[in-house]
Parts: sequence; structure tokens; C-alpha cells
Amino acid sequence: MPVRNNSTARQLRLGVELRKLRERAGVSSTEAGRLLGTSQAQISNIEAGRVGVSAERVRAMARNYSCTHMELVDALASMAVERSRGWWWEYQGTLPAGLLDLAEAERHATCLRVAQAITIPGLLQTPEHARAIFREFVPTLMPHEVEYRVSHRIKRQEILFRSDPPPYTAIIHEAALRMQFGGAETARAQLSHVIDMSERDHVTVVVIPFDGTSFPISGHGVDYFHGPVPQLDTVALDITHGCALVDTQTHLERYHLTLDRMEKVALPPGPSRELIHSIARAT
Repeated sequence: MPVRNNSTARQLRLGVELRKLRERAGVSSTEAGRLLGTSQAQISNIEAGRVGVSAERVRAMARNYSCTHMELVDALASMAVERSRGWWWEYQGTLPAGLLDLAEAERHATCLRVAQAITIPGLLQTPEHARAIFREFVPTLMPHEVEYRVSHRIKRQEILFRSDPPPYTAIIHEAALRMQFGGAETARAQLSHVIDMSERDHVTVVVIPFDGTSFPISGHGVDYFHGPVPQLDTVALDITHGCALVDTQTHLERYHLTLDRMEKVALPPGPSRELIHSIARAT
């Protein structure tokens, strides 16, 4: 297969997971190439995400590495089959690569959990709220750059409206609900939208109130994307210069625990919805 010029985060992840399987088995890349009937260089290219690999070869590599975790093997084979690029590639060159990776990770998640302390989670934002936030970016975005980001954010939300939407849980601090990005009218419309979304069967919104006794926060927005098996989970961190995806076991355990603790101290869905209503009425 030809060498790729722009590998997606998912293609890179497949290569990383195949390398992990090989290293756990104590198989050198040279031996892996021999067992697969190819070269050491080809194994290195596959593991670096520089070339594609068929589902059949993924299964053969797993057998060569004595991997008996068939759910993981099936998931990796499925990743190999996916060759077409999603709608987010329309934005290549106009938006940071991290935002394209974010949309791809959301698209393939089996379950999503997010936490935000200052802003409403992106998948629950109205266009007006998102536009007001992007206009405050530093350095300042040009008007067309703002619109690109708004368009991308709204398209990301389609996963919550598809026929088989993934379960989605949003943990929001009361501070984010009281921020009036774009003014009172925009804020009221945003809160109303959050309430409407929270009434969908697959969407859960819980709020951490100001009078909570504890607040386990990581310091930035966290999106946790569950994969078909825990080894393929991914975390997206909302950082000052964009979005960063992390998937090491240490990071996954840390953010999984952080979200568990945040959800534990949040109000249940019903009282959370009542609090959002009261904030909307006072806005």
C-alpha cells in the first residue's frame, strides 16, 4: 500500500495498538515481518500509521503475537477496514488538526462522557453561544475562521441525532450555566437548549452546584470516549491551544476516575434540570 501523507488519529492509534501487541509478545519487528511474509520496514510503517493494513493482516498479526483477546482483535480489524474519511476532512487546512481528530473520535465512540466547568459542552451548544465563545479567542479569529469553527461544532452534534446515538453524559459546573456568552438572550436560549437535550433518552445532564462540598476537576474540559473495548478508550483534553487526544493507560485511568468523582458529587438529572430552569428564569 502507498505511504500516507496525512494519517488520521484513528489510523495512528491502530498502528500503536499493533505495536503494543507485538512488544507484549516479545516479538521483534524483524521477526514480525518474517511471520507476516513481509519486511521489517513494512511492519514499522504499519505501526507508525504510514501505510494501511487489511483486516486479514491485522488478525494474522494478532495470531503471530499470541493475542487471545478476540474482542480487541475484532475491534482492531474493524479499524483497519475503515478507509474512507469522514465529513470532518472538509475542514482540513482551515481548522487545527486536533479538531478533526476530535470529530473522528466522537464519531466512533460507543459512549461519551464530558465535563466542563466554564463553558457548555460543545455537543450541547447553540450556534449563537458557540459563535460568542469563538469571538473571544486569543489571538482573535477572523470572521470566516469563527464561522468555520461554528459550522464544525454544529456538524459534530449530528451524532446525538442519528438513528443509533451513543449514550452521552454531560457533567457541567453551575459556573458554566451562569456565564452569559453573547448576552442574556443568547444565554437563555442556550440554557433552554440544554434542558431540551437533557430530556432525550440517550442524553444525561448533571450539574455540580456552587454549594457542593467538593469539586474534583482536572483544570480543563475533559471528553472521555469509550471504545468497543476499554483498551481503545480515548480522552480529549480542551487545552488553550486546541484539543489534545491522549490514550495511555495512566491517562485513561486518571480521567475515568476524575469523571466518576465529578458525577458522584453532581446533582441527579432531575434536580439538575430544575437548577438549570431556575438559572434560566433569573437570566
